[in-house]
Amino acid sequence: MLCLLALAGCNSSRTAPAAPAVVPPTAANTFTNPLLASGPDPWVVQKDGFYYYMHTTGSNLRIWKTARMSDLGTTPSVVAWTPPPTGPASGNLWAPELYFLDGKWYIYYSAGPNGTNLGLQRTWVLENPSPDPTNGTWVDKGRLYNAAADFWAIDGTVLEQNGNRYFIWSGHNGVDAVQRLYISQMANPWTLTGPRVELSHPEFAWENVGPPYVNEGPEIIKHAGKTFLIYSASFCGTDQYALGQLTASATADPMLPASWTKSNQPVFSQNPANRAYATGHNSFFQSKDGQEDWIIYHANSNPAEGCVDKRNPRMQKFTWNADGSPNFGVPVAINQPLAKPSGE
Repeated sequence: MLCLLALAGCNSSRTAPAAPAVVPPTAANTFTNPLLASGPDPWVVQKDGFYYYMHTTGSNLRIWKTARMSDLGTTPSVVAWTPPPTGPASGNLWAPELYFLDGKWYIYYSAGPNGTNLGLQRTWVLENPSPDPTNGTWVDKGRLYNAAADFWAIDGTVLEQNGNRYFIWSGHNGVDAVQRLYISQMANPWTLTGPRVELSHPEFAWENVGPPYVNEGPEIIKHAGKTFLIYSASFCGTDQYALGQLTASATADPMLPASWTKSNQPVFSQNPANRAYATGHNSFFQSKDGQEDWIIYHANSNPAEGCVDKRNPRMQKFTWNADGSPNFGVPVAINQPLAKPSGE
């Protein structure tokens, strides 16, 4: 009984178990941001054990194919598409997104006539039947647009919900230069059908750093019975470029604005201490083993670097809040060793 009352004293002669060894990070199991010196509007899609990455180059469409996202910096790219020298989609190629739909690959991208007049930017579609998008022939399927509201349109992304497919993009209303988020249903991967519906426009102070005043770069992620539309807000040339969020039930009709609830605060924004400015235009992927969720986004490494090629791609793991919404944390510091995505 005495021993039970004075347990610490009775065990004083025993050797405490050794603490588990801490394995320090090494170059073999870590990576650092940025992933590339330049890479605005990064996009990643996974298929058959590979990641396919794209970003804005301005002059063509390139695809990086890698088995490990941490190897992106040493991965060569393949030119998938070079535009014609003249015509309505001959220049200013922006924000490509690559999808495997109905047994074929599709690239959605923004482009306009070659030159400095950006007011004619529209969304275009390419198709490739090859199992590997870095091989085969890309066929121009033309412009993806809503005939009843054919205005400036960029940054298209695809949402699949309730057995239907929808296209979401950033565009104008034909009256002002404010960039709004629109949605239309898709009849097939290169055709919109039915009305165009506005889902969001700049409302809060953090969305109205400009001009121009911007909602753009919509991206979709689903979790816990919810659909999250993550978008970029404020002018990309400002340090305040940030990510906002719309939330809907995963079974709601996404064509109804009432289905969506808008966050009144940004969900990811600049962090000067970590040299992350103008954080935006992201996409998502899972780790090789499917156990981790990752965001990839672009940022500038210094203030006032604008909306040009100094924007570089960065990635970091994120978690989920108790309500099922994503928690992206803060942009991690450049050149800081980070654990590679699990399974790499």
